[in-house]
Amino acid sequence: MSDKVLIVDDDPSILKLLEKVMHSNDLETTLADSGLAALNCLKNHTYDMILMDVMLGDMEGFEVIKKLRSQGIQTPVMIISGRNEDYDSLYGLSLGADDYITKPFRPLVLGAKVKALIRRYKNQVLDSSDILECGPFSYNTSTMRFYNKGEEIILSSKESSLMLLFLKHPGQVYTKEMIYEHVWGNSVAVDDNAIMVYINRLRGKIEEDRQKPAHIVTVRGLGYRFIP
Repeated sequence: MSDKVLIVDDDPSILKLLEKVMHSNDLETTLADSGLAALNCLKNHTYDMILMDVMLGDMEGFEVIKKLRSQGIQTPVMIISGRNEDYDSLYGLSLGADDYITKPFRPLVLGAKVKALIRRYKNQVLDSSDILECGPFSYNTSTMRFYNKGEEIILSSKESSLMLLFLKHPGQVYTKEMIYEHVWGNSVAVDDNAIMVYINRLRGKIEEDRQKPAHIVTVRGLGYRFIP
């Protein structure tokens, strides 16, 4: 299966050129001609790479990067800009971009950079096993993608951390304090309602009936247990 690249640029000619370069490197593409269109794509799909223009019609590419990183989307981003200024590249990298290339670019160089960045991202294995399977669920720890019965379910960063915790320890009861420590890194600095919010979000994504959960079960007076 080919790797997927989201291309974000408001110039149709640049979109077509970037698409051609990606296809020549055996990469699948999705095109977005605005920041809002890019964010909508990312709500429902995952990608292996994002090519981001800085000057978009509705918002700057920097703003898109800030929004997607705040949502926990860790997909690598390469900024492609016509502005050859150190400030732009440094600012973009500080927001969470992974690389920066200026226009005009050499197609061979761009293609090589994109493939190298995708390869590096996939090699960032989070666990000793690439695929964690538990009942109908599976989690690819190298690509950070979660599946239910083979269908990909899009998770935020916190939802992903919580789901991974449950998958690694099915049947174990986790108190609120234990979940805070594992997912947030502390046991006191998170609002009491936060854990319930994320549990409900996860239930909405994996349960047939979130009101009668079969997988993320409440253990009254203690916490939650995950049943595959």
